Amino acid sequence: MATFKGIILNGVFVAVIAHAIIGASLVWDKALLQKKGTQNLVAYVFWLGAISVFGLFLIPFGFSMPPWKIAATGFSAGVVDLIASYFYYAALKAGEASDELAAMGGFAPVATALLSVPFLRSPLGNHMTGFILLTAGGFVMFFAEKKPMRQMLPGIAAASVCFGLTNVLQKITFNGADFISGYVFFTLGTTAGALALLIPPSWRRQIFEESEEAPPRSRFWYMVNRFSAGIGSFLVVFAVSRTRPALVEAISGVRYVVIFIGAYAITKLKPSWFTEDFSRWVLVAKIAATSLILAGLVLAAMEGATTSSGPA
Repeated sequence: MATFKGIILNGVFVAVIAHAIIGASLVWDKALLQKKGTQNLVAYVFWLGAISVFGLFLIPFGFSMPPWKIAATGFSAGVVDLIASYFYYAALKAGEASDELAAMGGFAPVATALLSVPFLRSPLGNHMTGFILLTAGGFVMFFAEKKPMRQMLPGIAAASVCFGLTNVLQKITFNGADFISGYVFFTLGTTAGALALLIPPSWRRQIFEESEEAPPRSRFWYMVNRFSAGIGSFLVVFAVSRTRPALVEAISGVRYVVIFIGAYAITKLKPSWFTEDFSRWVLVAKIAATSLILAGLVLAAMEGATTSSGPA
C-alpha cells in the first residue's frame, strides 16, 4: 500500500497522467475550434478561465490563509496562466495541432528552466538527461516539416515564457503554502483573468454572442472537454507541487505524442473534422520525436522524482 501511495504521489507519474489527459483534450479542442459557435478565441479562453472557479470547492478540505506575498504569487500565477492559454489556443486554432503545440514541448521547458534559475534551487536536480531527451523530442516534433516561422514564433515564444513563469510562480507558492491553499489562490487568479475579459465591450459582445450562437451539441461537448482538461490541469499543478517545474513542463512531450496519434487517427478516419500533413518524412520525424520523449520519460523515472525544489 505504501508503495502504491508513493507512485500515486510521485510528481513524474502524476505529470505523465496529466499531460496525457490534456493531450486528448487538445485534439478534441482542435475539432471544436472548427465548429460554428466555438470558433471565437476570446470566448473560448473566457469559459476556460471561468470554469476554473470550481477549484474553490477545495476550500473546506484544508484551506488556510497563507502569507499575503504567497497569496499574491499564487493569484499572479493564475492570471499569467490564462494569458499563456490565450497564446496556446491561438496556435492550436491557427495551425496543425501536432506541430504548433509541439513547439511548446521544446520551448516551454527551456523557458521554465531558465526562469527557475533565479528563484529555485537546483531547477533540474538529477533529471538533466531525461529533461534533455524530453525537450529534444518536442523540438524534433516541431521541426518535422517546414512552417512559417516568422508568423509562428512570436505567439509560441509568448506562450512558452508565460507558461514558464506560471510554473515558477506556482512552485514558489507551494513552497510557502500547502497545496490546497496555494491552488485556491491560483484558481482565484485564473477566474479574475477571465472576468477581466468582460471589461472591453467588444470582447464582452463576442463572448456572449458566440455562446448564444453555439448549437447545444457543441456547447455540451465543449463543457465535457473543459471538465476533462480541468482534471488534467489540476494534476499538472499538483505535479508541480511535488517535483521540479521544468521537469513537469518537459514531460508535456507526452501530450504531443497523444496529439500526434490522435491527429493521425482523425486525419485517416474522420477527415471532416480536420486533416494534417502526414507525408513519409513528417511521419518518420514524428515517430523519432515520440521515441525521444518515451526514452526521456524512462530516464526521468529512473533518475527518481524529487518532491521539492525549495526557494533560493
